[in-house]
Amino acid sequence: MSDMEYNKEKSSSGPFFNRSFTMHTTAAESNTAALHLLLSNPSSLNRAASVSKFDDSLDSAKGKVKQLCSLFESAKSSSSLATPKAALRPSKSISYSSSFSLSFNNSLIRLPGTEDRIVVYLTSLRGIRRTFEDCHAVKMIFRGFRVWVDERDVSMDAAYRKELQSVLKQKTVSLPQIFIKGKYIGGADVIKSMFEFGELAKILDGFPRMKPGYVCQGCGDARFVPCWNCSGSRKVFDEDEEIIKRCLECNENGLIRCSDCCS
Repeated sequence: MSDMEYNKEKSSSGPFFNRSFTMHTTAAESNTAALHLLLSNPSSLNRAASVSKFDDSLDSAKGKVKQLCSLFESAKSSSSLATPKAALRPSKSISYSSSFSLSFNNSLIRLPGTEDRIVVYLTSLRGIRRTFEDCHAVKMIFRGFRVWVDERDVSMDAAYRKELQSVLKQKTVSLPQIFIKGKYIGGADVIKSMFEFGELAKILDGFPRMKPGYVCQGCGDARFVPCWNCSGSRKVFDEDEEIIKRCLECNENGLIRCSDCCS
């Protein structure tokens, strides 16, 4: 028997499914099948009922939310009508500016002989970090305006400390302390606040400006130079009495004020 005859008998004897064959159902058959599935599965009916109940509860919740919103809006409108509008208050900068100008003009503490300059009592020692940083910050603020400042270092000359104590009438004083046009201003916090609010620029408007990068040729902005009498040794030899005495020119300090920038 040939292979062709064998295949023909096999196809005629049993069922044969072709992959290209597709089944099509009519609309009536699909509706009948859906109705049969609905009747055989009653839980689907309960599901539809639960969905309708959920919609009803959602609508009732929306109604309650609207009622609450209306209550809050009515209470807000009534409170706004009951409370009067608050009066406008001046800003902090305006109040600070006016208070500072009044205190500066009515300053009772004066430093005689300094009406034409800025005097800053400070220290160059780094023993107390906060004090040194405050002194340095004040120096940098004035240096930014390029104005000449009479810096009086109390750590280099004890006479400066005594002078400050007598002016402020206090035995213990903090540093730095600033005087502008002979009037007492305050410490580092006051100068920083004045600088931030623009009040310091107004006060320094009438002072002459130095050239950018100006440095004193006599002391290099150190404000002090070695004593010309003892050359910084604090002692001098008296040839007449042939003894060593303390230097009266620098008060046994070894340094004197620079005549070029501290006159």
